[in-house]
Amino acid sequence: MNRKHLSALVGWFFAISLLLTATSGPVCAVDLTYSTFFPATHAHAKLAQAWCDEVAKRTNGQVKVNLFPGGTLTPADQCYDGVVKGISDIGFAVLSYVKGRFWLTEVIDLPLGIKNGAQATHMANAYYDKFKPKELDDVKVLYLHCHGPGILHTCKKPVEKLEDLKGMKIRTTGTAAKIAAALGATPVAMPQPETYDALQKGVAEGVLGPIEILKGWKFWEVTKYTTLNYGSDYTITFFHVMNKKKWDALPKDVQKTIDQIDKEWIEKTAKTWVDIDVEGKKFAEEKGHKFIPLSKEEDARWAGLTKPILAEYVKTTKEKGLPGEEALKFCQEWLKNNPE
Repeated sequence: MNRKHLSALVGWFFAISLLLTATSGPVCAVDLTYSTFFPATHAHAKLAQAWCDEVAKRTNGQVKVNLFPGGTLTPADQCYDGVVKGISDIGFAVLSYVKGRFWLTEVIDLPLGIKNGAQATHMANAYYDKFKPKELDDVKVLYLHCHGPGILHTCKKPVEKLEDLKGMKIRTTGTAAKIAAALGATPVAMPQPETYDALQKGVAEGVLGPIEILKGWKFWEVTKYTTLNYGSDYTITFFHVMNKKKWDALPKDVQKTIDQIDKEWIEKTAKTWVDIDVEGKKFAEEKGHKFIPLSKEEDARWAGLTKPILAEYVKTTKEKGLPGEEALKFCQEWLKNNPE
C-alpha cells in the first residue's frame, strides 16, 4: 500500500469515527418549557430546577426542560390552562387558582387538621391514585403536593381570639376563603404573587398561609403577628402537570424514567415543605415576629366554626354526581392512619 492510499484510508477511518461519536452521544430530541409562579430564589423553584436537571441527566440528554420561574411564562392563575393549551409544556401552580373546575379535588383543601406538609403531600397523592378524578384528565399529572398548616398572619393587629378577627380583610384563595369567612373575617381572594403588595398597601390586613411564607415570600416584612390556629388549619393543592400531547409523544422508556423521578420528587417536596416551615418560624422569630398560641378552648372554637364547610363540600359534590363523601372519608381516615 503506497503512502497516498494509506493517507486516504486513515481519513476514512477518522471520518467514520467522528460520525459514530456524533450519533452515539446524547441527543436533545425534546425541548420542553416549565412554568411556575414561585420566584427563582424560593426553595420550591430550586427544587423544580433540580427536577429539570435530573430529567436531562437520566434521559441522557434526550429531554431538556427549561424552567421559567416567577410567572414569567404564564401568570399563577393561568398556569394550568397554559399547560392545557400548550403555552407551556409543564406547569407548577395551585389548583384553587382555577375557580369552579376541580370540585372533587377540593377535598384536599378542606380544614382537615393536617399536621405538616409531608403528611398533606402524601395524602394528596394517595387521593389521586385512589380516585383518578376526571377533572384532571386534560393533562398528565406528574405529581401533587401540599404546604404545611395554613394559619393566620396579620400586619398590625394581633389576633388572640375570634372577636379580634371579625371583619378583618384576609387574603385567601380557594377553600381558604370559606375558612376566613366562617371565622368572621372578610376574604380577599388573589394569587400569592400579588399578596405582598396587598399587605403592604392595606388592601389586605392579613393572610392565611403556611409559616414558610414569612421567609420564602418575605412576608415578615409586611406582617408582625402569626396566630397558631391549628384547629382550623388547611392546606392547598399544588400541581405539577404536563401537556398531554407532549407527554404522549415521549418514548415509553423516557416516560418510565420521568415517572420514577416524580416518585422521588414527591418525597423531596414533602420534606422541603416541612423544612421550610421550620426555617420560616426560626427566621421570623429572629426578626422579632410574634407567634400567638391559642388556648385549647379557643382553638376548639375556631375549629368548630369550620366544620360546616365539610358538610357543604359533601352536598355540593353530591349534586354534581361526584363521590365527595367517599373522598372526604378517605382523606380523614388516611390522616388518622398516617399521623407522620
